Amino acid sequence: MEVCAAACVSPVDSLRVGWMSGIATQYPGRFWHPTEDGRIQCDLCPRFCRLHDGQRGLCFVRAADGGGMVLTTYGRSSGFCVDPIEKKPLNHFLPGTPVLSFGTAGCNLTCKFCQNWDISKAREIDRLNDAASPAAIAAAARRLGCRSVAFTYNDPVIFLEYAVDVARECRALGIRTVAVTAGYITPEARGEFFSAMDAANVDLKGFTEDFYQRLCSGSLQPVLDTLTYLRHETSVWFEITTLLIPGENDGDDELRRLAGWIAATLGVDVPLHFSAFHPDWKMTGKPPTPAATLVRARALAMEEGLRFVYTGNVHDRQGGSTWCPGCGRLLVERDWYRLGAWGLDPAGCCVGCGLSIPGHFEAVPGDWGPKRLPVRLQSGGV
Repeated sequence: MEVCAAACVSPVDSLRVGWMSGIATQYPGRFWHPTEDGRIQCDLCPRFCRLHDGQRGLCFVRAADGGGMVLTTYGRSSGFCVDPIEKKPLNHFLPGTPVLSFGTAGCNLTCKFCQNWDISKAREIDRLNDAASPAAIAAAARRLGCRSVAFTYNDPVIFLEYAVDVARECRALGIRTVAVTAGYITPEARGEFFSAMDAANVDLKGFTEDFYQRLCSGSLQPVLDTLTYLRHETSVWFEITTLLIPGENDGDDELRRLAGWIAATLGVDVPLHFSAFHPDWKMTGKPPTPAATLVRARALAMEEGLRFVYTGNVHDRQGGSTWCPGCGRLLVERDWYRLGAWGLDPAGCCVGCGLSIPGHFEAVPGDWGPKRLPVRLQSGGV
């Protein structure tokens, strides 16, 4: 058990922030228990932070208060935006459709290479400018024509209660939900969290314990356990993303072992995305990932048996498109986030050879394209 020590907690200067626009910003948290020494242990993620009253966990948003646990960001967001679903990235889930994306603040990992550090590393609640109830978010998604809502920008695991409530409201209106997550969650909590989700993209940051410990202050095994759980115990559609960092997790041996584990444990049809690192946060001294590295990683993963491997953050029509593993036909052409040729029949099968392609496809693809539409939700409205 990895127990978060005192260094992982911080004083709660404005814990009792009350209500904003009728939305609770201090909300009873779940998955915790009192310890024998009078502290509260958070059981949501494998950090198991032990907190004195008035302290926050490493994630910054879960806090001990009055003998219990509270979520301090319920009903508040760092912003809303309508994105293409391919940006999550999800290539086999409602291609071409718009998704209403939002996040809050904080994170339960400390990745030195974080590409969203201004949100995930935020330490000021005042950064959360938008307020919205779960019902308001679901209603906004429907009004905006979004087929799904994505919990993203920072990890939704740490705002589980808010994400689950939003997901329930979305399902009542026929809106799907997507978790973009590092999968760093305990077995006790993941059942409730993922039962509310229709799809997920799980960030598998590397394939060594050293990488997770040294660069993320975490552990690899809980993430592998989450992926195994998703594949064998849920109906959640999920895809995997690995950000390749030069000299850290881009070696041939590690890439082959990663892809081989996915093929053997999760199956050859789980889509894998390799994306490009750019210098940021605490790793500004590293060079950007060359496009050739992503192309090489894709080739190695396919040699290990994976049938749907993609490149991201680079312009690569071959690596960004979906190809039939049966006959080689182009099934979904992608030019960045814009769809082109479509080779699937209404049942999601290749029009050339009839092979059923795993995923959630509609008879007609969406045409949202690369558009990005910032949205402001205030007092429950758009």
